[in-house]
Amino acid sequence: MIKKTFLLGFLFFVIQNNFAQIIRTELPDSTSYWKKTNKIGLDISQITFVNWNAGGNNSISGLINGQFLRNYKKNNIIWDNELIMRYGINKQEGQGARKTDDQIQINSTFGYKKDTISNWYHAGKFNFNTQFANGYAYPNTDLAISKPFAPAYIFLGIGAEYSRKDLDLNVYLSPLTQKTTLVFDQRLANQGAFGVEKAIFDEFGNLIKEGKTVRNETGILVTNQWKKEVYENIILENRISLYTDYIHNFGNIDLDWQLQLGMVVNKYVKANIGTHVLYDDDIKSKVEENGIQVTKGPKVQLKQLLGVGMVYLF
Repeated sequence: MIKKTFLLGFLFFVIQNNFAQIIRTELPDSTSYWKKTNKIGLDISQITFVNWNAGGNNSISGLINGQFLRNYKKNNIIWDNELIMRYGINKQEGQGARKTDDQIQINSTFGYKKDTISNWYHAGKFNFNTQFANGYAYPNTDLAISKPFAPAYIFLGIGAEYSRKDLDLNVYLSPLTQKTTLVFDQRLANQGAFGVEKAIFDEFGNLIKEGKTVRNETGILVTNQWKKEVYENIILENRISLYTDYIHNFGNIDLDWQLQLGMVVNKYVKANIGTHVLYDDDIKSKVEENGIQVTKGPKVQLKQLLGVGMVYLF
């Protein structure tokens, strides 16, 4: 069932791209109801020290990111689709390359309203999240603490969305959303990583039953996204997602909040300042203590970024 859900979601995203191409082929540009945006960015920073008395380590870091939008709007129907990809690394003198960012995200929302006046839509939303490469609790690189599809998250639900394209604003409210957590790595699944049911061992450490690789939850999902030019060429963008499960610890909220301030230098150069806050009580933190990887309780995860780089729109 889970594999079918993921496959349907993937086909849903692929088919809409083909459908969009068909519409653009059959209709003149003036009557196309699709809006297409492709954005690719590259941020690079580098520090080199030569006979520098104050000391320091040479380093270089890079972040490549892409955002691809395919949005449809006609009369009472909207269909918004988004693919986000990010990958960043840092290399310091004397140590190997370390990952600083890693994300694959697909968002798709279909909405219908009864008339052309209201901004409220009956809506269905699909969201998928995973990563490109293994994650580690540095400096330990022997055992990965996360991998592609370990975890992966799928949200699929129905609700209502308030959408104002003229304000770059939407609010989505869903009383019925299924959250599926995939951990397609048996070692991590046996540990009970990311909230899946962990393996059962006997008193001698022998495996009796393997951990589950899939966990399903049903709950409430609230999301908000808006973007505003707060000053000339300075754009503030906010994304937040709140989820709570009806059965397991109702009221304990999973948080995913991103806030980014973009400053446009010219057509191809842009500076970014941003934060990303995550909290999920099913995700246990891992730390290195005396060369041993130790699992702790859930913690607020915080990522902050500051970068200047190139951006290309097409």
